[in-house]
Amino acid sequence: MFLCQGNFDVCAVPFDFTFQSRCVNFQSISRLLFLLPDHIHQLEHLQSKYVGTGHADTSKYEWLVNQHRDSYSSYLGHFDMLNFFAIAENEAKARVRFNLMERMLQPCGPPPEKPEE
Repeated sequence: MFLCQGNFDVCAVPFDFTFQSRCVNFQSISRLLFLLPDHIHQLEHLQSKYVGTGHADTSKYEWLVNQHRDSYSSYLGHFDMLNFFAIAENEAKARVRFNLMERMLQPCGPPPEKPEE
């Protein structure tokens, strides 16, 4: 959705639409603003329920650690992926499983130092 600013021919729309479809209907904006608190409440509920969903203060490092751990646990849980990695690395399945579990401890290396205030 884009708001037209002054010159209606310069709206940032990738396709050739009519004037009515280029400008945002303000009733739809008010409807979205009305529904937004409900969606924020649902997001906060999910973030409190599940560890890996993050929150407003999640750092880039924490987010990457969660992503890597989710990936490794998925690889461990899917037998065929584990077989694929074992064949590709020419290692035993038990060794690949052990390596993946070891990587889950610090998947992105040691945490960065936090700046002292």
